[in-house]
Amino acid sequence: MRSLLLYFSLFLLATKQSLISSEQFEVDGKVLELNESNIDTAISTFDHIFIDFYAPWCGHCKRLSPELDKAAPILAGLKNPVIIAKVNVDKYKSLIKKHEIDGFPTLKIFIHGVPTEYYGPRKYDQLVQYLKKFAAPDVAILNSDPGVTEFVKEAGTGFPVFIGFDVKESMISNLAIKYKKKAWFSVAKDVSEELMSLYDFDKAPAIVALRPSYSEQSIFYGPFEDKFLEDFVKQNLLPLVVPINKDTLRVLKDEDRKIVLTIVEDEASDNSRDLTKLLKAAASANRDLIFGYVGVKQFEDFVESFEVHKKTQLPKMIVWDGDEEYLSVNGSEWIHGDDQGSQITRFLAGYREGNVIQKRISGLSFTSFVSSFFGIGTVCMIIFMVGMLALILIFTKDDEPTTDGPRQSPPGTSNVSQSESGRDKED
Repeated sequence: MRSLLLYFSLFLLATKQSLISSEQFEVDGKVLELNESNIDTAISTFDHIFIDFYAPWCGHCKRLSPELDKAAPILAGLKNPVIIAKVNVDKYKSLIKKHEIDGFPTLKIFIHGVPTEYYGPRKYDQLVQYLKKFAAPDVAILNSDPGVTEFVKEAGTGFPVFIGFDVKESMISNLAIKYKKKAWFSVAKDVSEELMSLYDFDKAPAIVALRPSYSEQSIFYGPFEDKFLEDFVKQNLLPLVVPINKDTLRVLKDEDRKIVLTIVEDEASDNSRDLTKLLKAAASANRDLIFGYVGVKQFEDFVESFEVHKKTQLPKMIVWDGDEEYLSVNGSEWIHGDDQGSQITRFLAGYREGNVIQKRISGLSFTSFVSSFFGIGTVCMIIFMVGMLALILIFTKDDEPTTDGPRQSPPGTSNVSQSESGRDKED
């Protein structure tokens, strides 16, 4: 009896503390303004809280603010609400080191207190779509054709969608938890033949993988064993041919497959689009590899690392390890003429036969390049600015530091940029 009373007392105390914590914050659909004294309480109080670590002088932060204002009431009204908050880390500098802030704005979503850095879109409608994913159930249960249709519509185009038809929830629940931040998962039953025809499969059990933003889909009929299921999920988190940019590079950092990279002059040209169709066909037959393409016009600093210059013959193909080494295939480095499909086939055959030359990327450490997304030109600009600042400090007569905020780095954080050329500043 005494033990029962003790447990009941502890329960009441925990409930009281929870209510007190909740009352500290007025959840009215507006963005919460946090500080160094209440941020920990906010993180522990709300199951899902999205925090904008900002500096008031940052232009990108100023442009983001109205988007958060529009997203906040929508996300607060969800069945599983996501609270939007912000904190001025230029004012509360102790939070910079504590929350590993290395640029402005830094955006993080805390799920039951566990932080995940957010690199998704910043327009309010797309932001809502992305953040809804984090608060959704691990596996959605769909019981009809309209249920499937509504689920796919609500999922939007930001993430891949996996639907298991006549597949037990327990069969994919572990994968749904593991890849929750990267895809939507669901199981469906009692669907019509018309829906099966719409998603282009003719028997069940089956898993349909949709990549809405690329208008692609894949079907998996088994075997429904952990290894094969996870291979299917991992292969379909990305499109058949990945456009290489700063966002997809972040995703590729988590991949262990080699990347067949095709470098073109301009991604948007008709010739490049035709080539991409051929690469998709090759990717479908070589799922142990990732296929990607990048244009010199779109990402010049990146392609220069692979010995691509103005006189380089393009398109050029290499096999990249995702870090600092890549392979050229003897006699098949460039694609030219009309029969490009056969040339791609020869390139892949040469790679698998080991008829390759191993090379290292040129210039800066590629790991550092991917992590910071500073190109060569940006780095040179930074070096120039640092040199100019050093000269100013040498010749100035005033020994006191300037109080102009944008020129100061927060104390003890040499890697935090207070200019708008920081790590993650582009919209």
